[in-house]
Amino acid sequence: MPEWVGLLRGVNVGGRNKLPMAQLSALFESLGYRNVRTYIQSGNVVFGSTTTSAGKLGRGILDAIEESFGFRPDMVLLNKQQFRTAIRNNPFADAVSAPKTLHFYFLDSQPKNPDLDGLAKLSAGTEHFQLIDSVFYLHTPDGFGTSRLAGTVEKKLGVSATARNFNTIQAIDLMISDA
Repeated sequence: MPEWVGLLRGVNVGGRNKLPMAQLSALFESLGYRNVRTYIQSGNVVFGSTTTSAGKLGRGILDAIEESFGFRPDMVLLNKQQFRTAIRNNPFADAVSAPKTLHFYFLDSQPKNPDLDGLAKLSAGTEHFQLIDSVFYLHTPDGFGTSRLAGTVEKKLGVSATARNFNTIQAIDLMISDA
């Protein structure tokens, strides 16, 4: 059965959009998905589905979340191959030794007119970034929370995104089967 990675955006943040992972897992199972696993409270889900259309799959999941929890978060869905390609494409291999400084922004679509010059102007001298297909990679060796660039990525790229640090990327990768 094909495996999918669902990355929900803006759940369990600041007391808003509460979505307990046990209830999210139960919801996915009620929708017929198999081998449902979640990671931390920020809305990371790995699951199996015979559905091959990300659009159809995503609409069904988001409709069910909205019906059950009263809000509709953004979500990026990736199949196992897409997720692992994002890891392989990481242009900052040296940064994996400090995984909290390396972030992957998964974009809901490939940007048509990204303002990379604008991002470069906001970048601290130690920060590095690269856009590859629908993933924006950001290395912030001085800290993500102090980065002026980190909070403007969506605006400068012109697309919705959800970010995960490399610790989370590694944990999700371990949850994916190798079958």
